[in-house]
Amino acid sequence: MLRARRLNSSMIDRIAHDNAIDTLSVWFKGRGKYLYHAVPRALYDALKTAESAGKLFNDHIRGRYYCEPDPARRRHRPD
Repeated sequence: MLRARRLNSSMIDRIAHDNAIDTLSVWFKGRGKYLYHAVPRALYDALKTAESAGKLFNDHIRGRYYCEPDPARRRHRPD
């Protein structure tokens, strides 16, 4: 089981990295959890210590890696 790490960021609540499949999990504040595939561990480590995790994310991850909403996330829709 992955352990999520909380960040002091206005954009990102938590992050976790699965080394076995190089997947970065990102919990965005107010938007939920997304999975970014083939993200190297070094970027996860950089996010943990970045002065601005949001800027690092936007500059080096967003739009560069395949992303999908967490498929395990439940979606509640009205009938």
